[in-house]
Amino acid sequence: MISTAIRVARVGSPAELAAAALMILGFPALMLAALVPSVPAFAAAAAVTYLADHYLHRKGSYLVNRLSKVRAGLSIRFLIRQLLLVLLLARLGLADDLIYYGAIACFIAFYGLQAPHGALVTLIRNRRRMPVATRNVDLASRIRIPDAPPRRLLHRSAEKMLHLDLAAVAGILASAALESAVAGFIGIGVTVGLGCLYVLALVPYVRGRKVPPNAETVLAAVDDWLAEYRPETVLYFSGSKDSAYQVNMWLETMEQLDSKPLIILRERVILNNLAPTTVPVICVPGGVHLMNLDLSNVRVALYAANVGKNIHLLRVPTMKHVFIGHGDSDKLASVNPYSKVYDEVWTAGRAGRDRYAIADVGVRDDDIVEVGRPQLAPIQGWNGVPEGPRGGAADGRCPTVLYAPTWEGWDGNPGNTSIVLAGENIVKKLVKADPPVRVLYKPHPFTGTVSKEAGAAHRRITALVEQAATERAADSRFPADSAAQAAAKAELARIEARLAELSGKGNGNAKGDEAEATRDGLVDMRKHEEIARLRGEWNDAYWRSFPVWEHRVITGAEPRLYDCFNVSDAMVSDISSVVSDFIASGKPYAVTDSAEVGVEEFKRANTAVRAATILSNSAAELGELLDAVRDPAADPLAEDRKDLKRYLLGPDEPTSIVQFNTAVANLAIKAETRNVAQESRLAAVPEQRMATAEDDVTA
Repeated sequence: MISTAIRVARVGSPAELAAAALMILGFPALMLAALVPSVPAFAAAAAVTYLADHYLHRKGSYLVNRLSKVRAGLSIRFLIRQLLLVLLLARLGLADDLIYYGAIACFIAFYGLQAPHGALVTLIRNRRRMPVATRNVDLASRIRIPDAPPRRLLHRSAEKMLHLDLAAVAGILASAALESAVAGFIGIGVTVGLGCLYVLALVPYVRGRKVPPNAETVLAAVDDWLAEYRPETVLYFSGSKDSAYQVNMWLETMEQLDSKPLIILRERVILNNLAPTTVPVICVPGGVHLMNLDLSNVRVALYAANVGKNIHLLRVPTMKHVFIGHGDSDKLASVNPYSKVYDEVWTAGRAGRDRYAIADVGVRDDDIVEVGRPQLAPIQGWNGVPEGPRGGAADGRCPTVLYAPTWEGWDGNPGNTSIVLAGENIVKKLVKADPPVRVLYKPHPFTGTVSKEAGAAHRRITALVEQAATERAADSRFPADSAAQAAAKAELARIEARLAELSGKGNGNAKGDEAEATRDGLVDMRKHEEIARLRGEWNDAYWRSFPVWEHRVITGAEPRLYDCFNVSDAMVSDISSVVSDFIASGKPYAVTDSAEVGVEEFKRANTAVRAATILSNSAAELGELLDAVRDPAADPLAEDRKDLKRYLLGPDEPTSIVQFNTAVANLAIKAETRNVAQESRLAAVPEQRMATAEDDVTA
């Protein structure tokens, strides 16, 4: 019942739910205490509402954020509490006393301070919002960007300002209880005085040298940097917060380019969620600002997603435009008709080329280039389930099966994901498999964002995995090395502390705001390399921190999907790029025919499943997959997987990054050839006009 209430209220924990209930019930209690009247009861109810409100704001509770939608926002809640305090004074017979008029004057003056306070905070934030935010771009040597205001002034500023009324409320209650106005006027003085000081403390940050340069100055500095850096290849991306993974997957590839790379983002939220990189990054939210940037040296633009804002760069004719996508699968998104606006479309292997030919959406075969998938380099091959320590069961063999369903998509097609119709069946059969296997459940980060059914199925599957893990931990057949796991957990804590220190979290060194982050956003190569090394150590310690037979639900960015691939012996998934990527490992895999179109039709329509065990929604065929894992010699699809890997992902040699760099270089030559020819044509126009004029005169 509590878990249901938590989901309905959309709070994160029972503590948040309790705080929300106390805050909501606290205001009727305040009114009753004022009407009775009872000073102690009012003081107790007021304390509860103050504390609950503060706790929910500190937690960033969804419920508190939504209260403003029903006319119960932060300011209203404070105003109601103050009005009820005035009511209490009236019910106590103090309406003719000086403290009564003092309370009214105090609250009017206090609310009068809210307007300049809010205006100053808004003005400071707007002026410190850069027209172009950057990382790894040296703007500090070109323009002066002042330090951000102290965090204590702007962070949760409205809540801090409103809570200054606490002194007045406490003083007035004390006066009501003691029948002396002294305490009340002291509290009133403290509240109004602190409010004035808060407003005055903000004033210096809206004038003089504490204000960042205007947009024209910043844009000019960025153009100066671009002219000096002369970027040649751009990765362009626009999307929502949840789509940041689509650009993050290309960062390592951009770092390995032979040409000078640049990343252009369109949303600040993507910049804030961008993984660490050594590549220069420019975030340009404004379309006009982007179109005015000097990108004359860029010859190749790479696009990871088909979105409307792509048009702002596609309009530039001096560069060639390429769709590289953010995955390679048989989904309809992989053959989007929008792709024909690009000069070229790059696919991993022959399969991508054939998809466009079959779809007939206007993408010419001559415009498709096979470049492999550079991101798949970390995926390790497979030689069967290892013996001995890897397993935790009595026979020393406990294969790991990864269940990685994709999300439900936007169109409600039952074939998008297995999680709704088949997910529970898959997990139930896996956790009850005999001989036993370990289950890793890693759902798509978008799961449940569109479909309530998918969200509910995810929660049920999570509960199944967690319950099975608890039961296995109590089974004597699965021993645990507690000392080794404790050591690994200690190592994890050490690594996480060091990573937090390096990233500036929790030590007061976090960037104050966008302007300061732009100024100080140059990568520290020593730290960057140490972070990369520590992330590898973290991944190793993570898998050692719990028994190798323990079922696990894995969400969030770490461990990464490819890390899950490497510790798994088989995978169950849906039609998505996850399947194409997993094929790089050569390991057995299964794909669910959620729409139940039939095995033959399913394989005909979806290239990536032609070497897979095909599951129905009942998951009755899972035994075939588990048999192949337990006895690789009897695996009937091993050779098919090798052939399919070449077809989907291209040859192993030359490596994918070599293929990718070659494709970039070839396209850059085409762009340069076009630009030179265009200059020749433009230069010839005046001569042609002069010759025409001379002919006219002669005639």
